Amino acid sequence: MKKEIRIGVGDSVSTAKGFIDAWKRAELAEKIEVEQRLDFENLDTLLRTLTPGRWVLLKKLRTKGPISIRALAKELRRDYKNVHTDVRRLEQVGLIGHTKDDKIEVPWDIVEAQLRLAA
Repeated sequence: MKKEIRIGVGDSVSTAKGFIDAWKRAELAEKIEVEQRLDFENLDTLLRTLTPGRWVLLKKLRTKGPISIRALAKELRRDYKNVHTDVRRLEQVGLIGHTKDDKIEVPWDIVEAQLRLAA
């Protein structure tokens, strides 16, 4: 089964509403599909976090598999310090993980971003 995460913009009110709805369905013993989500509070924060360079980094890391930051920087032909900064930020939001031997990896098969033009 493929691991998928959905990325979007959502405020605390809509996030709380989604949680409450899921809780009520669970109380009624309804079948609930688990959905991994990463919501940013606004579009500016999302775009500052998921820059074009970081998308390239995620794609390269996904195709290469678990790798060290130094090896990833070499693959990307980028400065180690900048790659390290990008990796740490992507780790903070949960898009990059670590293997047991401390290599970095993308644990997701699919990263889907969805943005609405209007509320």
